[in-house]
Amino acid sequence: MGDTAEMVWLDALEAEESGDRAEALEAANRVVEIDPEHSDGWMGVARWSLPPDSRGRQQMPDLGQAAKSMAALRKVVELEPEPFDPWKLGGVLLVDHLGMLEQGLAWWQQRREFAPYEVAPLIEQIGILVRMGLYDECATLLEQLYSEGMETSSSEQLAQMEAVNRMVSRAAKMEEDEIFRPQNPKHPRWGIVENMKKRKPITPTFFLITFVAPIVFLLGTMAMTMIGGSTWGFLLVFVFILACFMVITRLASGLLHKLNRHALDLDRAIDYETTAGRVCIPEAIRYSKLYNAMVSNRMPALAERLELIVESGDKLQIRWKPELPKFTLMESVSEDSDEPGEWWSDSELESLED
Repeated sequence: MGDTAEMVWLDALEAEESGDRAEALEAANRVVEIDPEHSDGWMGVARWSLPPDSRGRQQMPDLGQAAKSMAALRKVVELEPEPFDPWKLGGVLLVDHLGMLEQGLAWWQQRREFAPYEVAPLIEQIGILVRMGLYDECATLLEQLYSEGMETSSSEQLAQMEAVNRMVSRAAKMEEDEIFRPQNPKHPRWGIVENMKKRKPITPTFFLITFVAPIVFLLGTMAMTMIGGSTWGFLLVFVFILACFMVITRLASGLLHKLNRHALDLDRAIDYETTAGRVCIPEAIRYSKLYNAMVSNRMPALAERLELIVESGDKLQIRWKPELPKFTLMESVSEDSDEPGEWWSDSELESLED
């Protein structure tokens, strides 16, 4: 009598407990071979295909590892769509590690069809749309985010909703005169990016030290001179300095984004390339100081995939538009629905793994 899926799954758990992830992954693969509908086995494949923690820090997966994990997560949510963790991991892999923003939108739309009143999928979709400069669609989802019936039971969720609202407002305001469309090689922003291709983006730390800190120091000095002669005066000055620091930092964030707009534009172009699988960044900008700085901030799997896209040389058409899901869909999919949803084909995922 051969081993059952549950017996092999226990072996996988024992291997993980002993620290042998390779053995755990091998056992998990055997589990899903025996029982293709074993959701825990597929989740094990997804988790153990990714690199382990090293000295308390999560190691980043390469392209093959990310693709294999994503393929397993697809099976997990098909078999057991209720738990949120597989959806969360899949969203991170699709957007941050593989750079597939279109697929990321579709992934979170699948979750919304199952759980239409969760705020997390909406927040994730809005974040993706902001990166792509699709502010009209952002407005549509913001209306749904604040509509009646949405599950906003925790203060953390409310804070996330406010944060994403501010993010959309700040990004839309920065581009109110002109939204950058990287697929258009004649877009005027490309000329600005090329002129500044030797300039790296200003880091928040550098901006804090060179701009915010001097202003706070000046205001603090003035306040100390005026009211800092007593213990209570000193305390008031301390509170005043903290308040000034928080307010000025928040107000100055818009200025930092404007100073870094050339870098944000190039970042969007990279997103468009990894989403469409075609190139749109001019050769004069490719591998410049700015380009290398932006790519170095990305995940290894995305950088690896981007290089493959560049090697292919396929050009992104000027009329290309991302395929967006129907964001107005707010009805839960019934359990006996025959609609499979839009998933990657096995051949697409296998091509990434290879």
